[in-house]
Formats: sequence, C-alpha cells, structure tokens
Amino acid sequence: MKKVVKFGGSSLASAEQFKKVGYIIRQDDTRRYVVPSAPGKRFAGDTKVTDMLYSCYLLALREEEEQEEEFEALLQAIKERYDEIISGLGLHLDLEPEFRVIRENFSRKIGRDYAASRGEYLNGLVMAEYLGYEFIDAAEVIFFKESGNFDARKTNRVLSERLSSCERAVIPGFYGALPNGKIKTFSRGGSDVTGSIVAKAVHADLYENWTDVSGFLVADPGIVKNPKAIDVITYRELRELSYMGATVLHEDAIFPVRGEGIPINIRNTNAPEDKGTLIVEATCRTPRFTITGIAGKRDFASITIEKAMMNGQVGFCHKVLGVFAENDISIEHMPSGIDTLTVFVHQDEFEEKEQKVIAGIHRAVEPDLVELESDLALIAVVGRGMKATRGTSGRIFSALAHANVNVKMIDQGSSELNIIIGVRNHDFDAAIRAIYDIFVTTQI
Repeated sequence: MKKVVKFGGSSLASAEQFKKVGYIIRQDDTRRYVVPSAPGKRFAGDTKVTDMLYSCYLLALREEEEQEEEFEALLQAIKERYDEIISGLGLHLDLEPEFRVIRENFSRKIGRDYAASRGEYLNGLVMAEYLGYEFIDAAEVIFFKESGNFDARKTNRVLSERLSSCERAVIPGFYGALPNGKIKTFSRGGSDVTGSIVAKAVHADLYENWTDVSGFLVADPGIVKNPKAIDVITYRELRELSYMGATVLHEDAIFPVRGEGIPINIRNTNAPEDKGTLIVEATCRTPRFTITGIAGKRDFASITIEKAMMNGQVGFCHKVLGVFAENDISIEHMPSGIDTLTVFVHQDEFEEKEQKVIAGIHRAVEPDLVELESDLALIAVVGRGMKATRGTSGRIFSALAHANVNVKMIDQGSSELNIIIGVRNHDFDAAIRAIYDIFVTTQI
C-alpha cells in the first residue's frame, strides 16, 4: 500500500509542528511520499514565509540603495525562520549556500514565481533531512507549457518514472517549471494540487491532506457554532462546495486523483486521531444528514431581463450571454422563467461596466424591462441525500421564512445534487444558520 501525504503551512510552521508531522509519518510505513508547503503562521499576527519572500523580492526590484539594508534584514529573517526549525529538530543542515543562490537570483530579478516557490523548496530540504527521505526538486518533475498551463501528460510520465525507482521521497508543493526551466507556481494553495499529482503518478491507494482542521464541516464555523463534520463526501459535492467558498482544499486538487479513483483524506495534524473527511468518487454509504454541506458567497448583482414571449425566440439566451462575454464578465448563475431571465454576476466586476451591459442588452434583444439589484448573496445547499428525499426545497423555504429571510431566488440543478438560494447580503449568516438548523440540528 502507498500513501501520499501533503502537509500545509500551519502543520510545518515550527520545529514543534515538524515533530508532530514526523510522528504521523513514522507511525504508518505506507506514508512514503511527502509534499510539504512553506512554513505558515506560528501564532496570530505572525507572517507566512511565502509572504515574507514576496516582500523581499519586491524590495530587490526597487534597486534603491536605502532598500538594500531592508532587503538583507528581511532575507536574514527568513533564514532565521528555517534555522529555528533546523535547530529545534537537532539537524545538521546548513542552508547558507541556498540563501546565497536566492540572494543572487533575486538581484537578477528572476521572477515573482521563483521567489514564492523558495518557501516550499527550502522546507522540502529540511523535511527530507529530518525524515531521511530522498529530496526531489519539483522543478525537475512538475511541468508547465509555454502558455503557463499545467502539462499533465509530461508531468505524469516523468514523475512516474522518477518515483518508480524511489522508495520514499519529499517533493515540494506549489511549483514546477516552464519549458525554458523558469519556475512557475500554481495559484495559492497549490501544494494541494502537487500532492494530487504525485498520488496519481505513483498510483497511490490514498492521498492524505494534512491541515489544521479535522476535515470539512457542514457549515462555516464562523457562522454556525460547532458545526458537524462531514464523514464522507463525493468529488461532485466537494466541487460544488469549493466553488461556493469552502476552502479546506484547493478545488483543482481533485482532478488528477479523480480519474484514478484515488480517495483523498483530509486530516488534522494537531488531532491525528480524528478520522477527518474522506473524499471519494462515489459511495453507497448513507449520509448522516439529508444535506452534505452549505457554502456561499456574498456581493453579487442580478440583472433581470423581461420580454413578452421570450421563450419563443430562438437564440435569446445566447444573445444575452454574448453581451456579458463581450464585456469580459463571467456569469455565476442564470435562473429563468417564461418571460424573464435573470443573470447573477460578481458585483465588483459588473459595476464599472453596468451601463455598457444594459445598452448591449437593449441592442441585442430589445427587452421590455431591464432591472438591476445589488448586494446579493448566493448559498449552495449540497448533498447526494437530497435526491432521495422529498420536500427538501419546502423545508428550506420554511426555515428561511422562520428566520425572516427573504428569498430572492431558488434554483435546483438537474443533478438534484445542489440547490442555489439567493438572499440579500445582510441575511447571509441568518440564512445559513436557518438551513443548518432545519437539516442538521433538528435531526440530532
């Protein structure tokens, strides 16, 4: 059996956290491939190493004499973060040569992505030394195309070949290389993606993603007090929740393992005895509750277009969507009726172009009325159990009515996996609490 284990920044922020990670890995001989993030915050108010590296690189770009001293001081502070970890682990590892290379490359203005990636790179060196595992630089096995898009085929071929002869290894997360050898990073949280890529390459039995929470929760703990944990969630449910704001796992991390049928287990470094959340392709396990999770986002605007006999006009929706495309505005949701069509967009994207969009809609479809509404929120209620349960929408309406929340829109996907609800921004928290209570609290 083979497991790939990825540890987030909070799990590797200090020597004490490193020791917890070392204990977890050594407790299970099948945890053979390790993907570390850069050191995160050690305490409230602390700064992540990645953010320190960004700041340091910006100082290097300025080329001002008075900035040189500040640059050297910040680079030394970053080195001290690593030296503190190395000393706390009792290792004999000197990173001074690595920092000389970093200093030189920063002065050459080698790139922002290179700067950001050094946190994972250095932490990978420390982790490999601590575990006695082989270190593999991600730039040698993770590849991007000239366009900047991830090169999945080449990566899987090279990485599989490299790891086939390597029993245990540490591969830093978050970055890879372009065809010219220049460092390229994934978006923030991209170490999750690296872990998934490695799991696919070695045909892992399980991909464990260790962080500072015991898996996914049914709702945001900042809104619902002590929400229940999700035991098992499918990839489709996870995608819906991640898209609507749930951020425990980078949403792109599921694609490499999904095609291989490799489960992901979200675990807590600080509570390794917790089983966490298992993410799977499909399951016959009966969910604990009708819903799996609730997530949402604020700050949307809606554009409602009314036109008599709209449903009889071929291409009406296509013409409307073309107006938004011409203005580079992405569509979030689009419920419709016989004579109405409503488009939900991100308010900050729309506000600057609203008059151009309205004019474009008038030219494209000659509507009877165009109505705008702002400060709206969208909430996704997701769950494979909803398909087999009658009256789910009715229970949502009832719960929101009890909480005095006015529903602006409700729409169910054709898969019956999710229901999208539109409310005003100021009703967002109350709506989520009401939905949680009706489906979770009252069933306990």
